[in-house]
Amino acid sequence: MRRIDSAAEAVLRYRRPDPSCWETVVEAVCEGSPSWDASAALVQAGRAVAGQADRIAGSLAELLRFFVPTSGHTVQVHAFALAGLGDVRALPALRQLKAHALPFGRLHAHTLAALPAAELLPVARTMLGQVPVNYHASTFMLELLALWGPAAAPAVPEVVRILETPYAYDALRVLGRIGPAAAGTADRLAAYATGRDPRTGRNHPRRAAWAHWKVTGDPALALDVCGAAVTSGSGSHGLPFLADLGPLAAAHADTVRGLMESPGGWTRVAAAHAYWRITGDPEPAVPVLLAAVDPDWDGQPALPVQEAVLRLGEIGAPAAVAAPLLRGILAAEKRLGHPFAGRRILADGLYVRTLAEALARIDP
Repeated sequence: MRRIDSAAEAVLRYRRPDPSCWETVVEAVCEGSPSWDASAALVQAGRAVAGQADRIAGSLAELLRFFVPTSGHTVQVHAFALAGLGDVRALPALRQLKAHALPFGRLHAHTLAALPAAELLPVARTMLGQVPVNYHASTFMLELLALWGPAAAPAVPEVVRILETPYAYDALRVLGRIGPAAAGTADRLAAYATGRDPRTGRNHPRRAAWAHWKVTGDPALALDVCGAAVTSGSGSHGLPFLADLGPLAAAHADTVRGLMESPGGWTRVAAAHAYWRITGDPEPAVPVLLAAVDPDWDGQPALPVQEAVLRLGEIGAPAAVAAPLLRGILAAEKRLGHPFAGRRILADGLYVRTLAEALARIDP
């Protein structure tokens, strides 16, 4: 067991562990003697266990022959390991797991997003259709549907139902990502955007107005609601949506530029991104974004480090000054110190991809 624990600790803590460590983790799980950390690592493994796919699939097939609810966690570990490889051999297990309230996290949605949307949509729709709504299943599945975007269109009826629950904010995002195929929800979105819906919360109007634009193609409501948020002192709540509107939000460019000097880090980063998207001028934005990239960041979500890296990458070549810093961060051996081992590899992997993709755009 000590060998298994040491191998699991290595893959959880380091980006480039010895390949034998991953082999030990896979062996432990497939042989039915994993530690908690080994299971947590394999769920998140992704391409790191590509060479072990057949072994994992074979072990999963054996588990499914005798599937009982108490084996749900072990089946989940195998299924997510295959899903992280985009391996459709995960699908039978995921379909069987649909009735179980598993502790999915939002980051794990990125794992399933690699699988064909059409194959998993029935599972998502079933989970979202549960009464009462299950918190973990709903937030996880809404994140997954948002990642799929237009491919999630068949689930619009279930997403609309979520508008009547405490998870409406996530549902608004999904409808916006689906786009024109969700045009039938335009009136509901307008009601949330204007506050006519009695369930409208403090943060709903901006996202609802943005979603209304995405499904209808008419930017008027989004410009009105998000523009008002930016000029009212709650700029950070409207800036991401004005950034998406781009040149359509030109009337707000001066206000947005002023927010680049905000005392709040997230507001400064959001304003820098929005200003660039609105005006096409990277010169004022790049220094603000670069200043937010802390090379010693440990994954603390209160800091907009990953967001700043993402936006520098979108700017591309004009952000070349950032390339040496990003390369240095990417070369680090230790993973981000996410507080939960069950999400550490996923969180760090997403950061690594963000860094690599930003560098590819900045300095091909």
